Amino acid sequence: MDVPVAHDDLAGLLDQGLDVVHICTPNSTHARYAQEVLDAGVNVVCEKPLATDASSARRLAATAEASGLVATVPFVYRFHPMAREARAMVGAGRLGELLTLQGGYLQDWLLDAGADNWRVDETEGGRSRAFGDVGSHLCDLMEFVSGERIVALQARTRIAHSTRSGREVRTEDLAVVIFETAGGGLGTLTVSQVAPGRKNRLWLEINGTQRTLAFDQEQPESLWVGEREGGRVLLRDPDVLSPDAARLAVVPAGHPQGYQDAFNGFVADTYAALRGEQRDGLPTFQDGLRATEVTEAVLLSARTSEWIRLHTESPTTRGHPLI
Repeated sequence: MDVPVAHDDLAGLLDQGLDVVHICTPNSTHARYAQEVLDAGVNVVCEKPLATDASSARRLAATAEASGLVATVPFVYRFHPMAREARAMVGAGRLGELLTLQGGYLQDWLLDAGADNWRVDETEGGRSRAFGDVGSHLCDLMEFVSGERIVALQARTRIAHSTRSGREVRTEDLAVVIFETAGGGLGTLTVSQVAPGRKNRLWLEINGTQRTLAFDQEQPESLWVGEREGGRVLLRDPDVLSPDAARLAVVPAGHPQGYQDAFNGFVADTYAALRGEQRDGLPTFQDGLRATEVTEAVLLSARTSEWIRLHTESPTTRGHPLI
């Protein structure tokens, strides 16, 4: 690859009069780099996690909001058209009252004890791995589609291999979470990076009093809709989708879209924001903060075996520790 200009530090890069900086470095550097970019008055895209602790993420979200700069986090699964269609159906009340919500994010790339990666090391990846890395995507998509905030949760985590590459492992390989939403829905989440044969199975199902919706990002061209009389598969067709879903359907029906198209949609909406255009569903540093707070709640619950209550503007469950 021909890279015409390179710098060995961020300061040199920021002197170039850039419109936006994309931060794609190890997790432990995100908060520091994002703060430097914002302080320089430059728009920023920061990979998740926004920070490896909620206090740092809180400062970044406040700084971004006060600055008026564009500051986004690539929760790109929001940009699958059929995920947007599911959101539109929930928002239109077609599911009725939400009763149960369940989902999972399953991978197998760290299944073997010999598998290793910088994310395993908490000094680079942060205190949470499986949940902080991919569970954050699952929680973001669940709350985005359902329109419901998780207000209380209890979690268990497990380390499948105590050592990798001769060093002790301190970050979790899997996590299971039960939760309650502000609207009274009950749910479960399963996150694993040691699920044999599962490559990137992010899925969710929402059961309401009238309908069920199920979305699987490994089959992103369809949405399963369940009713008392049976189920049907809704295929991606921009001619019949809701306006926001149709906007993200960049090729005609029957021409497959996938992960790269979702990522492209995120980047396109971020760059539209740089031009002053506001498009629905763009994940900002506030969403990055939310993911970090949920991750900290999961770790706290796993450590204490207690229900943890999260900050929310909606009514919350009483009697639990507040994070």
